[in-house]
Amino acid sequence: MKLKVINSNSAGNAYILENENEALLIECGVRFDLIKQALNFNLSKVAGCILTHEHGDHAKALPEMLAAGISVYSSQGTFEAAGFPTHHRAVITFSGDEFKVGKFRIKAFDIQHDVAEPLGFLIMHEECGKVLFLTDSYYCKYTFSGLNNIIIEANYSKQILDRRLNDGANPQFLRDRVITSHMSLDTCKTMLGANDLSQVNNIVLIHLSDSNSNEKQFKHEVEQQTGKLVHVASAGLVIENFNKTPF
Repeated sequence: MKLKVINSNSAGNAYILENENEALLIECGVRFDLIKQALNFNLSKVAGCILTHEHGDHAKALPEMLAAGISVYSSQGTFEAAGFPTHHRAVITFSGDEFKVGKFRIKAFDIQHDVAEPLGFLIMHEECGKVLFLTDSYYCKYTFSGLNNIIIEANYSKQILDRRLNDGANPQFLRDRVITSHMSLDTCKTMLGANDLSQVNNIVLIHLSDSNSNEKQFKHEVEQQTGKLVHVASAGLVIENFNKTPF
């Protein structure tokens, strides 16, 4: 299994889990033509798309996805906020639901963000094992057993955020919104520490803030804590060995 990062920041978020036979889209917050390029224009390979919430940097291409006949799985609140409450390709999912998208099994769970009914996902497949996808949540109230790969937000450092506030680079309202809607590096590390990582192959840090993060610092700190292979998501990154085991 491969993980492809189409983009991962406040300008847009979209990822592809794929093998030779099928692909699962995770988020669609970039232009549809970029998604098609990342799929080598083979839309028939797409089993479906899972979507956490309606913000444009996660759902920008939703209209084109639905129009292209790709089923998108998300909450009722997300589809209503995005303007597609009854589209036949908009598959409503609730926290706690488990469903199949091609050969992927998905379980949705509720997360903490400033939108209507946002979701995180556990993605299960015989090749990649159990994958946690968690973004745009200022904390997670759940722990997960048997994880093999983790894709998790590490949006900002509170120290950098506060320094920029004191320097006048960030207004107070922006700081306050960030800390009540996104996951900090410290919270990410706490989340990782609360889960059994013994079977984890890859940890992918996603949705880093352009101005309130430090890629090298974040990667180093998570590597030091976990002892795992850590990647920082950037446009065009491909992780070839996104499998259940490293072999």
